[in-house]
Amino acid sequence: MAASLDGLRVAFLVAPEGVEQVELTEPWRAVGEAGGQAELVSVSSGPVQAFNHLDKADTFTVDRTVDRVGAADYDGLVLPGGVANPDALRRYPEAVRFVGGFFAAQKPVAAICHAPWMLIEADVVRGRNVTSYPSLATDLRNAGANWTDEQVVVDSGLVTSRTPDDLNAFCAKLVEEVAEGKHRAQARSAHREEAETG
Repeated sequence: MAASLDGLRVAFLVAPEGVEQVELTEPWRAVGEAGGQAELVSVSSGPVQAFNHLDKADTFTVDRTVDRVGAADYDGLVLPGGVANPDALRRYPEAVRFVGGFFAAQKPVAAICHAPWMLIEADVVRGRNVTSYPSLATDLRNAGANWTDEQVVVDSGLVTSRTPDDLNAFCAKLVEEVAEGKHRAQARSAHREEAETG
């Protein structure tokens, strides 16, 4: 029987421009089909411009801005990829703090493709098992992660995948991890300051 997310809220954090559309829409659909409520969070209000690789795709309306929410408002976090998306997001301290807050609160986080750049920026990958788009392997290893080339890697509430080709496995695991709830081991890679203030 499929995991149920009834009554659970999942944040999707993206930059105003550059998110890979299918890495937003497919996990969003999976959360909804499992009974969860997805919310689009960004650094500013208004539309988000998604891309299909390098071509502009659809726009999506932001539900809440990252400066007005925290990990306490959600049961899980999804970080879609696209090269420009996490590269832009990691320049915003409030977005980085938002990501770190989920680890301090022991809540599930799922990141695909280039999105693990946000995990590096939040300094939450040390000692964790992860995967990503292959070009991030060195970055993740340098940040202390154990990187492997697999379609999906799950490490105590942290779900990572490589590319849109891995979306079926990624979506299934993110729903499963959010349904399971808090994972105590998530907090082991969070900053002490976040654990105290989050």
